[in-house]
Amino acid sequence: MDITARGVEDRMEEAALTLRRLPNPPGSGPKGYGQSWPEYVQEAKDAYGYHDVRMRVVPSAAEIQRMDECIDWLRFIEPDDARIVWLRAEGYRWRQVCIQAGCVRQTAWRRWVASLQTIANNLNRQDKSARRAAAAKKASAESGAKAREDVAKTPL
Repeated sequence: MDITARGVEDRMEEAALTLRRLPNPPGSGPKGYGQSWPEYVQEAKDAYGYHDVRMRVVPSAAEIQRMDECIDWLRFIEPDDARIVWLRAEGYRWRQVCIQAGCVRQTAWRRWVASLQTIANNLNRQDKSARRAAAAKKASAESGAKAREDVAKTPL
């Protein structure tokens, strides 16, 4: 099965969504400047959880694994191009992508398309070599089994 640039784009968008859905509780990041004491509850209604309920869907282990694979794919391309691909996966408009990448829209689009195709080509090359290795391993196992059968059939 060949992987296309469109398939890479879809997987990158899924990875960005999964990363956004991962839990990030308050206080899990760097502290920065400020006090080390916990926040003081100003009102009684806040102390007992009388606030709006926020529903959060935590991604599954399979989604997190696919996200890690997609982030690993970014090593196939240049860091500037990886930034463009990731910004587009997060849903940024071309104007914001161009401002952050420091290039015009046509150049950013061309680099984005070339990067997606480069990732797809590398993945297809890896898949093809993995299939060849599996076929060679299977062939050697079959020839070894056949040799054992021949030895077993030989009269003593």
